[in-house]
Amino acid sequence: MKNVSNELSQDKENEENLNRNFALEAVRVTEYAALACSFWIGKGEKDAADQAAVNAMRDSLNTMDIDGTVVIGEGERDKAPMLYIGEKVGTGNGPAIDIALDPLEGTNLCATGSPNSLAVIAFARKGCFLHAPDVYMDKIAVGNDLPLGVVDLDTSAKINLQNLAKARKCDISDLTAVILERDRHEALIAEVREAGARINLITDGDVAGIISTAIPNPTADIYFGIGGSPEGVLAAAALRATGGQMQARLVFNDDQGQIERARKMGITDLNKKYTHEEMAKGDVMFAASGVTNGFMLNGVKHYKGRNITHSIVMRSSTRTVRTITTEQTLQKV
Repeated sequence: MKNVSNELSQDKENEENLNRNFALEAVRVTEYAALACSFWIGKGEKDAADQAAVNAMRDSLNTMDIDGTVVIGEGERDKAPMLYIGEKVGTGNGPAIDIALDPLEGTNLCATGSPNSLAVIAFARKGCFLHAPDVYMDKIAVGNDLPLGVVDLDTSAKINLQNLAKARKCDISDLTAVILERDRHEALIAEVREAGARINLITDGDVAGIISTAIPNPTADIYFGIGGSPEGVLAAAALRATGGQMQARLVFNDDQGQIERARKMGITDLNKKYTHEEMAKGDVMFAASGVTNGFMLNGVKHYKGRNITHSIVMRSSTRTVRTITTEQTLQKV
């Protein structure tokens, strides 16, 4: 007679081994993309850098034993030749996995040699990521160890800052907000400054900006503003592993085509306010490799015949965050 307890234990061990393998594979994918675009750092060629990262990430994904579908990618099929939304990746021999990715988060940052450019990817079981069109998304995010609902997307910046300061038992003047430096944020920036908080204005890279509120040694307290929806889903995946809170809403312009694409993707409530747990459900794995130096990761280094990459991998179910430094023989990829 079979020992059911032993079988269940073995199944759990096999699942855990599978997840560990995915974690290592995820890092390998981001490392390869970061290496590929690192040769374009500071050269002012953002499109070339992005294409190098896309090619490398796609090649790496296609070696994995998964039945993968890109649900957050470089864009929709008619606008992105590779890693578009809906593209199938992997060998097809393995579990059905949905993938959110940005081969080069911060293309301008890479092109100018500025901080916080990353190669980013997240894995989840099929149906666990918000299938969002490539439109804008309004976002607010804070770190962990805070009361649920301490901030709200539909509340003014001033009140959110007041509530956050009360929860942190500090003054508003002790808080730092991260905001993308865009004309659309002029009123928001003025309101935050008038409330008394400091602002870290970033030119690009709002995945890194959101994560900066929830890492072990956070460099910011709150993220405000409108950025890309793909970046929002990726940041939500990271927050699932690190803790923190996030709310977001898709922002549509007057282009009816955007709304039609959203509806085709299954979005029925165009005004829905999503939490990070709704945008990235279940057991989520998130990985990122630094392209340029940043607050979270060091950028790619080339010297003495070696490549050195610095990466992070997170898993939501176990709340584990691992940093990985990899050295390998120098080669152009």
